[in-house]
Amino acid sequence: MGNETNLHTLIPLVNFKAILGVDDREDALSRYCLVTATFTIEQYCKRRLFRKKHTDYLTFSGDHIFTLREYPVRKILSVYAADSGAVLAGQPLFEGENLVNPEHYYCLPEPSTDDEGGGSPLDEGIHEDIPFSLVLRPPLRLSCGERAIRVRYAAGYVPGKVPPDLASACLELAAWNMSRYRGRRIGLTGAVRGKGADGEHLELSMPENVRGLLEPYKRRTI
Repeated sequence: MGNETNLHTLIPLVNFKAILGVDDREDALSRYCLVTATFTIEQYCKRRLFRKKHTDYLTFSGDHIFTLREYPVRKILSVYAADSGAVLAGQPLFEGENLVNPEHYYCLPEPSTDDEGGGSPLDEGIHEDIPFSLVLRPPLRLSCGERAIRVRYAAGYVPGKVPPDLASACLELAAWNMSRYRGRRIGLTGAVRGKGADGEHLELSMPENVRGLLEPYKRRTI
């Protein structure tokens, strides 16, 4: 049996099994449905929601505020400057990457941690599903037009500390998948009658009520 802490799921396996009344004989199916539901949700929302580490490469264009790709941010792990024309605290950078002192940057809004201590716990009703930014402080100066910043950070949610509507979406989608697998009706609805449309029909990849729950978490693109 795999390690549940490493399971790519937005809700704990034990919670899912308890709510659906699933015993250990269907443990493998439960894991598969949860992981599949989580990846399907991330694909639909066009973003990573399960907590993990990310690396962004940012282009400096004169503004010292950079929007990070994934959110909510839990912690900035490290920031590197790599630009031969840059000056960091009065010292020229001629080769390779240079670790930026944490005093020279901060995250906006301020991250709250979930499971690793410190900060504000998510279960206090703090809604933070908005893009986060890395803000550079003077005297960090970089040349425009260079991919000058590499930032490593942790972002996303851990099982058990996920917003209720997002957790419900994962639960409902995983349960929906499990029902299809149990009934061996994968990809098909039941018989549909009327208007000459009797017979089996392909079903949607995600129920409409799940789509509604996920609407606030979709990445907005222009």
